[in-house]
Amino acid sequence: MAGFVQIIEYQTSRFDEVKQLGEEIREQMQARGGGPVRVTVTKSRDRDNTYLTIAEFASYEAAMANSNDPSTQQFAEAMGKLCDGPPTFYNLDVENSWENG
Repeated sequence: MAGFVQIIEYQTSRFDEVKQLGEEIREQMQARGGGPVRVTVTKSRDRDNTYLTIAEFASYEAAMANSNDPSTQQFAEAMGKLCDGPPTFYNLDVENSWENG
């Protein structure tokens, strides 16, 4: 199975604003096409105000095309202003994936 996953770990005390910003970029991506095939936003149970966004792409190349899109760069800049520090990025090639059911 091919694919690429990017996990972005960040801390924010302004999650409602981050969520709204995420909705706005999702609408833009749907209108222009491209972007991740799935996004999951999670909240840590162990660390206050810590979130991880899991963005799944069809390929590494698709993820890089998305990263280079000006609207994605504008989103990242706006999101950075809502975070309590710099995010940590994990770039992962998918080796195996399965679903139960």
